[in-house]
Amino acid sequence: MVEYIITGEPQRTERFDYPPDAIREIVINMIVHRDYRDSSASIIKIFDNKIEFYNPGNLYGGITIEDLLSGNYTSKTRNKLIAKAFKEIGLIERYGSGIMRVRRICKEYGINEPKFEEIFNGFKVTLFKQKLDVIKDVIKDVTKNVTKENRGNLIIELIREKPEITILEMAKWLKTTPRTILREIENLKRQNRISRKGGRKNGHWELTRKP
Repeated sequence: MVEYIITGEPQRTERFDYPPDAIREIVINMIVHRDYRDSSASIIKIFDNKIEFYNPGNLYGGITIEDLLSGNYTSKTRNKLIAKAFKEIGLIERYGSGIMRVRRICKEYGINEPKFEEIFNGFKVTLFKQKLDVIKDVIKDVTKNVTKENRGNLIIELIREKPEITILEMAKWLKTTPRTILREIENLKRQNRISRKGGRKNGHWELTRKP
């Protein structure tokens, strides 16, 4: 989706939900780094609030997610000829800089930090649509008047705006204890209003329909 921003200039400014440069960088990395011995497909899933990019093949050369995020590693390429071809035509600036560039682009664009995971013998990148400053403003507005009766509905709104929100963050915004939040969440799960996907560190909440 495209947002049109009126700036006072003769021509309006167009802003996409996601930075095109980050998407381009991720797709290039999928082509360069996938494990072509694996018969499974590279997959891109588009949701209302995020885009997931899955590529067959774990990180190559003993590199970990922590190494990628710190930038403290030496890049090793699984597909040297493909990487060389992309570098020669100018689509790769330098080896091993893709992840840091995607993070920088997202930060400058004002959206949430992308998530990087190793799952199912592959590598997944998730781009989130939420704008950092907008999330904070919406959450503050949602949580102005917190009562015991409306706490469950406020949790729903928090999850809607930030699916990766933690129990501790919910407790902070709703001015209560993590134990209380856990009790409310269990109640929402029993009502089939929310579900949890993934683990504690890399998971997220999803809204589900009432039965």
